[in-house]
Amino acid sequence: MRQRSMGTIRLAVGPSGEGGPTRLRDLAESGPSRLRFPRVGDVPEAVLVNTAGGIACGDVFHVDLDLAGGSDLVFTTTAAEKIYRSDGPESVIENRVRIGEGARLAWLPQETILFDHARLRRRFEVDLAADAGLLAVEIVAFGRAARRERIGQGLFVDAWRVRRGGRLAYADTALLEGPVTDLLARPAIGGGAGAAATLLDASPGAEPRLEEARAILAGLERPEEGIEAAASAWNGHLVLRMLGPIVGPLRERMARFTAAYRGLPMPRVWQT
Repeated sequence: MRQRSMGTIRLAVGPSGEGGPTRLRDLAESGPSRLRFPRVGDVPEAVLVNTAGGIACGDVFHVDLDLAGGSDLVFTTTAAEKIYRSDGPESVIENRVRIGEGARLAWLPQETILFDHARLRRRFEVDLAADAGLLAVEIVAFGRAARRERIGQGLFVDAWRVRRGGRLAYADTALLEGPVTDLLARPAIGGGAGAAATLLDASPGAEPRLEEARAILAGLERPEEGIEAAASAWNGHLVLRMLGPIVGPLRERMARFTAAYRGLPMPRVWQT
């Protein structure tokens, strides 16, 4: 019988006293999933480590975050997450987040790399209090660029659901199944992209920042990289999407945009 990895993280944080700095309240780890908390400044960083070195067919990983009112947290990963080839079973990543009144989360994992024949279902569920803030970034590489890898067959399902005050505020699902590289070559899907990125700002005051976001994008433009990017805003939130031929320049541009938009540097692990 093939051995499967099942990794689980449950993290609860909250302020230390009224208006105090965010502190760890509870942490549970199982399987190959571990969290590390480097000392980086006033806002704590939670760095997810997958000691298995990647995700194989049939593996299941869960992350459950609970930010009490007034908390401030950055969540990231120690490296890119690799989704290996599958001979049939699907891998599952389920991320569930609750953000209390006045709390803020910057969800900034490093990129996910899909190998040829990878099969992944990923879900990102967020429950926001009325004045809570979320900034989330996800980057996906379709194949290993250094090997010029094509995804001849595969599955990628990425579902985002964000609720504010119990009501659905943002829903987005990407579904690619079959010859993923060929599907992405279609103009209406990816226009030949080999990597994609999404940034969602679901924080109070996000929608009026649209022109600011577009100005930052314009300042980062490098036509020779072949990256296409656009921002839009509605229903109180702002969304930025990028498509590029390979993940390296796209990752760099998204990191530069995010740092400028937040007014803060990216997590230190992004620089190693």
